[in-house]
Amino acid sequence: MIKPGQPPQCFSRPSVLSSLSLSNPPPSQKKDKKKMSSPILSGAKILQTLPINSNAGGSASDPPKPLSDPLLLLKSKSSLFRSSPKLRRFSSYSPCRSFSSSSSSSSAVFAVSSDVVKEEKKKPKLSTSVSDLLITKEEALELYEDMVLGRAFEDMCAQMYYRGKMFGFVHLYNGQEAVSTGFIKLLKKEDCVVSTYRDHVHALSKGVPARAVISELFGKTTGCCRGQGGSMHMFSSDHNLLGGFAFIGEGIPVATGAAFTSKYRREVLKKADYNSVTLAFFGDGTCNNGQFFECLNMAALWKLPIVFVVENNLWAIGMSHLRATSDPEIWKKGPAFGMPGVHVDGMDVLKVREVAREAISRARRGDGPTLVECETYRFRGHSLADPDELRDPAEKARYAARDPITALKKYILDKKLGTEAELKAIEKRIDEVVEDAVEFADESPLPPRSQLLENVFADPKGFGIGPDGKYRCEDPKFTEGTAHV
Repeated sequence: MIKPGQPPQCFSRPSVLSSLSLSNPPPSQKKDKKKMSSPILSGAKILQTLPINSNAGGSASDPPKPLSDPLLLLKSKSSLFRSSPKLRRFSSYSPCRSFSSSSSSSSAVFAVSSDVVKEEKKKPKLSTSVSDLLITKEEALELYEDMVLGRAFEDMCAQMYYRGKMFGFVHLYNGQEAVSTGFIKLLKKEDCVVSTYRDHVHALSKGVPARAVISELFGKTTGCCRGQGGSMHMFSSDHNLLGGFAFIGEGIPVATGAAFTSKYRREVLKKADYNSVTLAFFGDGTCNNGQFFECLNMAALWKLPIVFVVENNLWAIGMSHLRATSDPEIWKKGPAFGMPGVHVDGMDVLKVREVAREAISRARRGDGPTLVECETYRFRGHSLADPDELRDPAEKARYAARDPITALKKYILDKKLGTEAELKAIEKRIDEVVEDAVEFADESPLPPRSQLLENVFADPKGFGIGPDGKYRCEDPKFTEGTAHV
């Protein structure tokens, strides 16, 4: 029931408010809505809390207080940019109150916007960079190696595609490496990843060997799907990679089911040590599809251990994200379902990593799902069959100047986390790994014809296999008498 005087747009359940939630901007900010809807989603600049109880001492006449100030959070040792288990909580002005009055704490959702960072860096009194995060030398070099592997692998895929070594549609990940590396390198082996048709680098980050991935692209038996999946259907049960999916939104229900499995095993089957987390990757073009909304609702309702990761590269094939949706700020859809919504600069692996750390930790400790929008950009066309003539060259150049690998390399050198020689040694080693993978795939055998009917029928003695245990399609008389039909 809505209390008298309470704005009707703010709906929240007390169980959700015990973690994180978000309210609409106060009226004083609504006049700036047009200004905030920029191509880089600067609407994520200012967020307000939705208190569980009004202990903030503010009233509707008080001026709004900005919540998301990344540099201030760093200066005050905010847990958002550290490794503590919970986001820092603030009491602040909010135009609407929650229905519960039993708790005195308040909670907030954070946005780490690249636009905020640019503006805050102009302030001389705060010289701390948002990328000044706690990271060890070993972690920095691991991130660099994984990102370089993804880039070198995709560049080799382009060469092999144009040489006729692989067929069909091949979608490359160049430019988006910070998202895959920032999230997946924080996972445990038992955690699950569900990808899209742009899935090669997700597979590599999850630990699938480069040999197995390139062999799958070549359609060879040594591929991770024995050559039957191809570019858009990477799968590895050994690494809990639950597939790439050719249709947008197709993998989100699978990821939601995987998260439900984890919760079921822990709470119903009483496997106390089972706390796996699922990451669901998808693009901005998926976020107007029904599966997306249905699964956000299910995940929030059941507090599933899942993180929904939107890789917003601003283009759905040739359709600009700003033209395709009524509100380009995707992260807002999370709070609408009672889960945190976060916007982060997806071209900075350190920012992605810190947001990912908190979202994964929330899921693992049972606090429910998170929606994370990573603002990123692909450096190639939608696929290798796309001449990429629709995007503005100036836009492409602007994002190319923010190359996430170049930025991480500069950070490592500036912070003395590694030397130029160490980074070159990593690059050389990755080149050798990729070259070896190509040679291995090229020499591997093609699948036999008998493999066509494997993993199709549940009954091994069903339609595809005769009484003698042999495939009927291999019988010379299999098609006899059907030619005239």
